[in-house]
Amino acid sequence: MPLQRVKMKLRPKKRVRFAIDLDDMSVAETSGDDPTWQSGNHEEEAVGPEDVQLLEVPNGSHGGPSGNSSSLLTSSESSSPSTPPGLLKGILKNRLETVESNDLYRQERRRRHSSADEDDFALLHGRFEKVPLKDFHAEIRAFKDVEDFLSRTLLMLDLQKTGLTQIIEAMVQKLLEKKEVSAQTSLEEARHAIFTQDSVHTLSKTIQGTMTSEVSGFDFDQNWICVMCDIPTVTKRHVVIARLHSPANLGSNSHEVQFVILVMAPVREKSTKSSLETARTFATLFLDIDFRHQLLLAESEYEFKQLLHTRTKLLIEEQGLPENRKSHLVLSAFEQEEQEGGKARCPLGQGLIRDLKRRLPHYVSDFRDGFVGNKTIHKVTSTTFFLYFACVLPNIAFGMLNDNNTAGVIDVQKVLFSQCVGGLLFAVFGGQPLIVLLTTAPLALYTKIIYSICEDFDLNFNAMFACTGLWNAFFLLIFVFFNTSKLMKYSSRSTEEVFSLFITFAFSADAIKDTIKDFNKNYNTDVCHGVNHSNSTNQNASFPTNSSLTTVSAMTTASTVTTVSMVNVTNSSMLAAPSGGGGIEECLRENSILFLLLMLGTVWLGITLFNFTKTPFLNAGKREMLADYALPVAVLVMSFFGSYVFREVHMRPFKYKAREQMFELAPLHLLPVGAVFAAAGLGFSLSLLFFMDQNISSALVNTPSNKLKKGAAYHWDLFVVAVINAFLSIFTMPWVHAALPHSPLHVRALADLEDRVDQGHVHQIVVHVRETRVTGIISHVMIGLSMLMLPYPLAYIPRPVLDGLFIYVAITALYGNQLFDRILLFFTEQSAYPPNHYIRRVPQRKIHLFTTLQLIQLVVLCVFGFSPIPYMKMVFPVLIMLLMPIRHKIIPNFFEPKYLKALDGHAH
Repeated sequence: MPLQRVKMKLRPKKRVRFAIDLDDMSVAETSGDDPTWQSGNHEEEAVGPEDVQLLEVPNGSHGGPSGNSSSLLTSSESSSPSTPPGLLKGILKNRLETVESNDLYRQERRRRHSSADEDDFALLHGRFEKVPLKDFHAEIRAFKDVEDFLSRTLLMLDLQKTGLTQIIEAMVQKLLEKKEVSAQTSLEEARHAIFTQDSVHTLSKTIQGTMTSEVSGFDFDQNWICVMCDIPTVTKRHVVIARLHSPANLGSNSHEVQFVILVMAPVREKSTKSSLETARTFATLFLDIDFRHQLLLAESEYEFKQLLHTRTKLLIEEQGLPENRKSHLVLSAFEQEEQEGGKARCPLGQGLIRDLKRRLPHYVSDFRDGFVGNKTIHKVTSTTFFLYFACVLPNIAFGMLNDNNTAGVIDVQKVLFSQCVGGLLFAVFGGQPLIVLLTTAPLALYTKIIYSICEDFDLNFNAMFACTGLWNAFFLLIFVFFNTSKLMKYSSRSTEEVFSLFITFAFSADAIKDTIKDFNKNYNTDVCHGVNHSNSTNQNASFPTNSSLTTVSAMTTASTVTTVSMVNVTNSSMLAAPSGGGGIEECLRENSILFLLLMLGTVWLGITLFNFTKTPFLNAGKREMLADYALPVAVLVMSFFGSYVFREVHMRPFKYKAREQMFELAPLHLLPVGAVFAAAGLGFSLSLLFFMDQNISSALVNTPSNKLKKGAAYHWDLFVVAVINAFLSIFTMPWVHAALPHSPLHVRALADLEDRVDQGHVHQIVVHVRETRVTGIISHVMIGLSMLMLPYPLAYIPRPVLDGLFIYVAITALYGNQLFDRILLFFTEQSAYPPNHYIRRVPQRKIHLFTTLQLIQLVVLCVFGFSPIPYMKMVFPVLIMLLMPIRHKIIPNFFEPKYLKALDGHAH
């Protein structure tokens, strides 16, 4: 992350300006043929030299041939009181004709009728120069600078200014409060040294940090700026550091400035004590994003200075170590393992041991970081509610799906219990607590396949399900002890993005299928189209077109099964006719319209609040709060509309069956030997799905752009997931594994973000993430308590709100997905392409070719993943595994290595 030094120098244009407009004179006035003069009338008042004024010429010359700066009027020609006015004007014109040969004068004549002040025009010379970072270990002056200035550095915490001029003037005024400074300089002199010119509010000399960026490749660090100025009358160096109350836009490459450092130094100073060297010292300190985050949290000047002092000593120690000379090199978790472990005598379980050594020292801090820190309580609270709704609502949806697929063996209650137990155990014992476990659509489909096999071969579903789950856990343990997760070092960004986009499509597809199913059931029925049934037994049935009917279906209650009546409200256009089977077929178009309204309303409200930080409304704190609570607010508001405002439109809630016995051991002894081996095949295929889902989710959570500090734990996380699912399997509870996009969204919810502007395109970067277990623990305890709210009040959440949540999660998961961004380039005008690093480094046709190859892989996954043939879905885990060899063996044949690095690499 180098430093960039900027110099701005004003170079004014040379110009000449005269007070007499000769073109406005008449011919008679300038030719000497003045009729009044010829008539001998000498009573006319003479024009003296004091009546002719010449403006000062900035370049020191009036433009005459000789360059003489004296007046154009000679003494003899201007002192005679009897000089006639016509002759005087003629002399003036003759003398000024010599100036007309000057090009600048001709330009002035063309602009003579303009009222604009010429001081508004200037030439500005700018130059960028790379400045090396200050080596605090080798350059002794660096430490002395900090120690010297800490005792007398002026700090301005939470400065309530937003404009560049206001901020600089406030900092200079702070300096002038010192008697030694006010006696040597003034505000006006400081302004002349800091700015290029009073009328051009551009800083003359600045230092800013630069960094590599995943979006633009090269990006200015817009959070801080160091301003330098040299003043001849000053005898000592002075430093003022201002922390702004809110980010300010200070011009190009400085759109989100929160720290301004002003360095004032004498003109004649030792080279090691110049303004540039002093500015380098403080710029190197402020270059670290984590250190700046700590400075933002400092509540007093003493704490602020202590942080500066501590950071200085830390840099001295770090820069003194040879292995830390490459201070910005970020290694992946697997590269760290290779460096830490080397070659062990027995590699069995070495990855597991290294994960424990890496994560155990941070175990206590995983809890402490959930309560300590600026805005931590607010972030943890909002993230807890986000996790609760983001997990409990899909649990209800997948519970309904499993209930239909397994004839009630696995229902909503079991899914909620599985989520509570699995998520709670992983939050307490998992290596990376930011990973979220969830039962997913692929797992529900796998469960359906097992149920279909059991029906075809007359097997006990509970026993077959448990046996498959145990085999899955067995294969996962083999993967763990043989360090198979190391294979994930071959999982590139493109592999992760293809799989992530497939999961996004899966969530969207579920919502779309539910919408189509509801419209086919309530909107596009034969009764709604006025089709009469020939086998109707009710001869008095009529089909009015303009009348309003109210029909209440019968409520049936069998044992403990609770269903909800279907009620069609007054003023609804409904046609009822008995079907051939004796049931009542209804036209409930208002239900379908309300379904669509609630689903799209949930998406719209959630996305609007999620992006509320990009609006100018309210203040920054309230905008951030609304964005953090976007999902809970959207769900609660739309549930209120669906259950209360439109309460007359009765929508069917999920089916709930109260269980007398939750923990029933699966009768594994009922399975024949052949079924056990068949379950082994199913378990191995399932373990591949678990392996890829778990590790890809972990890779997206631990991506370098998230700036996590405590390290990954791929092997240990997989081990914990295997144990959890083995426990769930023996009680026929649904399986859980790391979920996309919930896990990356969990990280984002706990993160502090910064906005970066590049050529008008705004993107966000992660500054700091609270790596805590508190959110996972509390949210899953709340999910467990939700079992007490079955069927009500959870039944008040309409099904379309659940589908709206699916689409909301799918859309928010697209943020930062480069594959989706590159797909949009197919439909984007070239002049509107964002300044991403791959657009700058890779030819356009190569970008589109890489995107096309990724789309082909995505289409193949969708064909098998969404296939109506159940057995085709069993191939899906194998296809995910094949993404890695395709990336490393086939894709490189189409691209040069430098292009692949730009298109498929993580910017560290």
